[in-house]
Amino acid sequence: MHFALPPRKTSQPPPYIPRASRLPGLRRTRFKLIALVGLALLALIYVITRSNNSQHAAPNTHAPRGNPPVVLVTVLDAAKYSKAYLETVRENRINYAEKHGYQTLFAKIGDYSLNGSPGSWTTVVAARDALTKYPDCRYVWYLDASGFVMNPALKVEEHVMQPARLDELMKKDMPVVPPDSIIKTFSHLKGQDVELVLTQDKEGLSAGSFILRNGEWARFFLETWFAPIYRSYNFQKAEVHALEHIVQWHPTILSRMAIVDQRLINAYNKGVRGEEYKDGDLIVRFPDCAAADAQACETESQSFVQASRRAFASS
Repeated sequence: MHFALPPRKTSQPPPYIPRASRLPGLRRTRFKLIALVGLALLALIYVITRSNNSQHAAPNTHAPRGNPPVVLVTVLDAAKYSKAYLETVRENRINYAEKHGYQTLFAKIGDYSLNGSPGSWTTVVAARDALTKYPDCRYVWYLDASGFVMNPALKVEEHVMQPARLDELMKKDMPVVPPDSIIKTFSHLKGQDVELVLTQDKEGLSAGSFILRNGEWARFFLETWFAPIYRSYNFQKAEVHALEHIVQWHPTILSRMAIVDQRLINAYNKGVRGEEYKDGDLIVRFPDCAAADAQACETESQSFVQASRRAFASS
């Protein structure tokens, strides 16, 4: 059966107008939604970044005024040294600090939480503690308990840390860890850019005496040195080998570090392991006595302690 089509009302059919699609509208809606989410994320990132920057802005704007000029830090280990010997060390540090308007910080093994790391890591935490307790100091000088100040007339800020003096003293383009490290000290480093001063002995870098300029870089350096990953490596010489590691593998540290002649801040009483002390040198250290017994350092240092006391009495 066939059905007739309804008659047209006109002989000219209306033009074809396609039905409006909903797709463009959906796309516009989604685009607006994505744009709003993106703007919200950017705003969140901006707020977080600005907040972080504001948290760090205060330390960056604080310039140490040099009061005190130097904090002399020493870790006292009663398991390695006799009580009488450690009292002599304290006397030596206090006399030197009082002469030049410095401050002292004496730390003991156990004063800080090391999270299971060897006690020798107290060196790093004590230096960091000095920056916290004396935020206006110019320098932190860590001097191991195995050493004594022998020339009280010398100030470390003049004897070592003056930029022009460092330009003359620092050893450039030489292996960081002797004798054949492929990583060498920077050849173009200027004294004004130096933040850390170290020495070497015949075995490598020495952490028994080092000077650190107060500032944000110093805090970065100490935090890096004390990082859990390096303490977990169980280096044979703990913090000393960790120091050698970060100096060689972190250009940010190497680019601010100067190595100077050992006798400037780290002369040894004997020349077996390093440069031997000469009259007039700033300090003398006894790097091997603590490994013998608790009385060995007291016996070995006796003549030097007497000479040091005479020097202070006449200065």
